[in-house]
Amino acid sequence: MSPRPSRRALIGAAALTPALGLAAWRRPEGAPLDPPTMTTVATLADAARAQGRYYGAAVRAEQLRENAGLRAAVLRDCQVLTPEIHLKWNSLEWRKGEFNFAPVDDLLAFSQRHGMEVRGHTLLWDQGTPGWARQDMLQRRDWSLMSGHLERVLKRYAPRITDWDVINEPIDTEAGAAGLRRNVFHQAFGPTYIERVLEEARAHAPQAHLVINDYGFEYDNPVDQARRKAIVALARRLRASGAPLDGIGVQAHLDLSKGPLAVEGLRDMTRRLIDEGLEVTITELDVKESSFHGSAAARDQKVADETRRYLETMLAFPQVRGVVTWGLSDRFSWLSEPPQRLHADAPLNRGLPYDADYRPKAMHHALSEALRLTA
Repeated sequence: MSPRPSRRALIGAAALTPALGLAAWRRPEGAPLDPPTMTTVATLADAARAQGRYYGAAVRAEQLRENAGLRAAVLRDCQVLTPEIHLKWNSLEWRKGEFNFAPVDDLLAFSQRHGMEVRGHTLLWDQGTPGWARQDMLQRRDWSLMSGHLERVLKRYAPRITDWDVINEPIDTEAGAAGLRRNVFHQAFGPTYIERVLEEARAHAPQAHLVINDYGFEYDNPVDQARRKAIVALARRLRASGAPLDGIGVQAHLDLSKGPLAVEGLRDMTRRLIDEGLEVTITELDVKESSFHGSAAARDQKVADETRRYLETMLAFPQVRGVVTWGLSDRFSWLSEPPQRLHADAPLNRGLPYDADYRPKAMHHALSEALRLTA
């Protein structure tokens, strides 16, 4: 699989119904979910919290500021917020020495006003590295460039952000080297850049939960199978070396065109990661539709069923500590932006819990029920 295109995305809690076990919760495939309303479903935050987990979403500070509907949905449902783009290196320092911390600062201020937390996404990502830094690293092989970035970001934010995607998307089993992506960091510093970055992150943020985050584990095809094996192999290598790795983030960009989920493969991968002493977080959940034909309700049902199948598999493990969707409303989904959306008149992808008018959909209901599962 080639790298994906660059991406851009607890008030009035309802009373929870008793938690349901897996067997009690299953229903026939394709059985309709009643359209959820905010008076009939628990908040996603409360559903997750009841099982010792958290629910959150990727957002941008300016979207919250400018859209009352999105803001209300976030306040209703989220415990945790992920900065969708503004904590990436190329957003913080597009030009060398010129820093833009304001969007992240704004999101932190919003989260703190409302009793939420922020996930640190991400310290290093090949596609999120500014051009000047890429050029410097490849020409000079100067580790101090990496050290300076890590120190600057973590010293500023580690006191307020305790959960970090330290390295994003290091796996590549097709064009990589021993399962690792030949990204700019690998080219400049070799495969042990991962250990070095984790060690420096721990030095600057000794209490933080340090995570490696990646995608492409979900389906029953040779590429995803190889990627599942590669992330387990990387986790074992890092744990054996004593690198300070606390968890793995599985992005969970589900795709209705890819056939059935690899349920047993996902279970095996997750069990092996847990056996290494790691926790797992679902970090970027959304669903890409395979077709825009049919009614909105029928499309939403397919999205909800895929969400249910995936979460039923993953949340059977108590070590899966939280679920974050990559956005909350279809209005702001990266799947509804170019090049995913081919033209302005094309329908929006309906792969998030709320529609473009901030109404909860069947996926919201599936999330609420799945988060209430007792592992």
